[in-house]
Amino acid sequence: MDIEKRIKQLREELHHHNYLYYVLDKPEISDYEFDMKLKELQELEEKHPEFEDTNSPTLRVGGAVTKSFETVQHEFRMYSLSNSYSKEELEDWEKRVKKLVDGKLQYVCELKYDGASISLSYEDGKLKTAVTRGDGFQGDNVTNNVKTIRSVPLKLNGDYPEKFHIRGEIVLPYEGFAKMNAERVEAGEEPYANPRNTASGSLKLQDSAEVARRPLDCLLYSLVGNNLPVHSQAEGLEKAREWGFKVPPEAELKNSISEVLDYINYWDEHRHDLPYETDGVVVKVNDFRQQEELGYTAKSPRWAIAYKFKAEQESTILKKITYQVGRTGAITPVANLKPVQLAGTVVKRASLHNADQIEKLDVREGDTVYVEKGGEIIPKIVGVDFTKRDPDSEPTIYATNCPECGTELVRKEGEAQHYCPNYNGCPPQIVGRIQHYISRKAMDIEGLGGETVTLLVNAGLINNYADLYTLKKEDVLPLERMAEKSAENLIRGIEKSKEIPFERVLFALGIRYVGETVAKKLAKHYKSIDALEQASEEDLMNIEEIGGSIARSVIDFFSSEKNREIVERLKEYGVQLEISAEKLANQTDKLSGNTFVISGVFGKVSRNELKKLIEDNGGKVSSSISSKTNYLVAGENMGPSKLAKAEKLGTTMLSEDEFLEMVN
Repeated sequence: MDIEKRIKQLREELHHHNYLYYVLDKPEISDYEFDMKLKELQELEEKHPEFEDTNSPTLRVGGAVTKSFETVQHEFRMYSLSNSYSKEELEDWEKRVKKLVDGKLQYVCELKYDGASISLSYEDGKLKTAVTRGDGFQGDNVTNNVKTIRSVPLKLNGDYPEKFHIRGEIVLPYEGFAKMNAERVEAGEEPYANPRNTASGSLKLQDSAEVARRPLDCLLYSLVGNNLPVHSQAEGLEKAREWGFKVPPEAELKNSISEVLDYINYWDEHRHDLPYETDGVVVKVNDFRQQEELGYTAKSPRWAIAYKFKAEQESTILKKITYQVGRTGAITPVANLKPVQLAGTVVKRASLHNADQIEKLDVREGDTVYVEKGGEIIPKIVGVDFTKRDPDSEPTIYATNCPECGTELVRKEGEAQHYCPNYNGCPPQIVGRIQHYISRKAMDIEGLGGETVTLLVNAGLINNYADLYTLKKEDVLPLERMAEKSAENLIRGIEKSKEIPFERVLFALGIRYVGETVAKKLAKHYKSIDALEQASEEDLMNIEEIGGSIARSVIDFFSSEKNREIVERLKEYGVQLEISAEKLANQTDKLSGNTFVISGVFGKVSRNELKKLIEDNGGKVSSSISSKTNYLVAGENMGPSKLAKAEKLGTTMLSEDEFLEMVN
């Protein structure tokens, strides 16, 4: 018998039967026959390691152990979706879409499954990597664990592209979840809280054999890549099914928002008949050319929106109101509740937002309150059952002093929240700022987590983020749960953070209102921390999208001698506080003061590359034509309404070649 031939034959048969059973739900052989074939293959592979295959069906049973998960950059960013909660919000979204694109619009409706987002990469029809969403820019490589999920094809069928990604959701069906919990209770262990968190936690287990024992499923819904052989979302779903992916059959193509609303209403009623958790419907513009034309905001695609089903609500007792201090000094009142089951989780705390909200709802300790969990992760109190109120209860008097350091709270005119002004002496503010500084979207310091920051501050080793760069291995070794290797990783991670580019350092500084997008704008405009420090409020407000609150916050930050001293120290330690010479070399002011609109399909560069060229040369990209538009960069299949508007306004039109000549 030809061993290699038999191994290949068994692998093909097992891949095929696995697909029939877990994807199509149409088995052709018994479980026993399947197990016998798998056992034969395992024995042959053990005896003949020379015929190893990283995508063999035997890997479905797990066995690989991952000590730490490698961080992987997503080739294409994984965006989050904007949420809507009403018919009016969906209709408003459609109006915005219609303003920006031409032609007939169709929508694909898909159920929004509540699981863990995943991006699978395939090359030559074989699974290469599986990466979690992470922060959208990078995630964790969990390939060994995902290979154990039977509905994830290790090898594809048909006319698949040479290289592409497919996004989806790892879910845990209700039935499997209930069975897992029954086994845990029988073994005297705590049951898991809900399917979503259990699915997400399963992906980060170190032992893939343990993952293999969990009945996880993978539902896929989005092809991503260059030169895909499809032109629409509906076509992409159909192709993905042909290649062997488990694509939910509930996805449907609709011709109008009224049809979309019919779909939403049907599934709002019937979602409990599904085997998985679902919390809404995702609506996508079907045509890929129109998607490209619509583009993205800083956080989400303009061509898709999530409609969230009505939130679940329960009533419980509000035992006590306490106050939390954030890294900026903002005070958040928290309702400590009698534990209540809500949307699959036990809720013990809920946000009360601010003093106005407490006054508006007239919430008091001892009240029976209504708690809701909707699109937000944190539950909130939405009302009080006044029929159950104790007649002797007293109205809530909002805290006047910081619960952590005792400083008198302040509330600026026009602002919703109270603040603790003790910026440099209030422990949660000190810890919170350093935790923000080391976070993934900021300095991303490996080996250093939030708990370790607290330990370092409490031990008196650091008092601000500049102090991190003075730490030595021997300083951190005495800390709780700190071994030689982890101490080395921590110091190495801090050293490596000196390579983080200026825009992310600026975000890491934790200036109030300066999020990722604002930090990028400021870094690009001022190019160095020194120039930003010298900027006046008026200068700052002249930058597009920088309003008074942001400008005043930047001025306030640099007016503090302590902050200026910390920034100087960061400079001395080698942290990137200006745009690198290499990056500056690629930036010019050639297009400064000009606004461009991009429309159509381009042959030499992608729309994203065009956008980058405009911004790198000082220009601004807009999504719609107006009297302020200086140039329309026109590609093939450009929308007729954009063309008509440009002609009416006398906007200068450029071909792809003319634009490239302009910047070169």
